Amino acid sequence: MIDQIIAYNKDFVARKGYEKYLTSKYPDKRLAVLSCMDTRLTELLPAALGLKNGDAKIIKNAGGLVISAFDSAMRSLIVAIYELGVEEIMVVAHSHCGACHMSFDHFHHAMIARGVTEDTLATIRKCGIDLDHWLEGFKDTPESVRKTVETIKTHPLVPNDIVVRGFIIDSETGALEEISCTAPQALTLVAVGNTRWSRPTPSPSLNGGE
Repeated sequence: MIDQIIAYNKDFVARKGYEKYLTSKYPDKRLAVLSCMDTRLTELLPAALGLKNGDAKIIKNAGGLVISAFDSAMRSLIVAIYELGVEEIMVVAHSHCGACHMSFDHFHHAMIARGVTEDTLATIRKCGIDLDHWLEGFKDTPESVRKTVETIKTHPLVPNDIVVRGFIIDSETGALEEISCTAPQALTLVAVGNTRWSRPTPSPSLNGGE
């Protein structure tokens, strides 16, 4: 498959197929979208949101999650805010997500079947990696969206004026459902490792009117 892609790419460049996609690295709508890597959303997500090339920074992973305060998704959002001028963030989960009810137990059996040894898994755990947490999905999609929105809003490096809102998109029709996220307390304690930060929580008017 990769060889076919390389062959197509040569033709794409030769016929200047790239010209209609030319843009800068800065998102025209000052928007970042955190969503799932599901193949159903590859074209549906930007089409349903009315986004064209150059409009937004789209960050994808399994489930559209921020699983810890300093994971790669959160890192990308921080870069998008400070380096690329993002002012608003949409967290967009989707219906019938494969990450729902995902667990390490399933992956454990698959890994062993593909040649990964128990010794290797034990070594990873001894290095401090919690595989159960790292490969855990979620059981409630709206609650997962709320948790990710809250993690972003209360992150010690996210400015108070950044708007963060959560949604679930229908994987077939593209219809968006906004998820109501309870406004946090006036002061939020953010725990990262053994350190806890105390930071003021943004007012509702600065966070999507919730």
